[in-house]
Amino acid sequence: MITLHHYLLVSAALFSLGIMGVLTRKNAVNVLMGIELILNSANINLVAFSRYSSNGIDGQIFAIIVIVVAASEVAVALAMVLTMYRLLKTVNLDQADTLKR
Repeated sequence: MITLHHYLLVSAALFSLGIMGVLTRKNAVNVLMGIELILNSANINLVAFSRYSSNGIDGQIFAIIVIVVAASEVAVALAMVLTMYRLLKTVNLDQADTLKR
């Protein structure tokens, strides 16, 4: 039987992979994928706690809100990455400081 503990372990693993992806990658697209993993691990927690509590579907509603925010974040971030690529011909985050000028 799958318990809350199993969901929390999967969520912790996804969160750890997301943090590792954000902190170790130099490619902007890979960093965005790491952020998405972090947000998905939060969604798993929200839905799991909602499933194993008596509060109804509050967790699912919050998870939908997180998905909408993540979609908006991806749209804005990909626009920034495309602009960076157009100006610098690279998506390496080490060279992103040249956008300050």
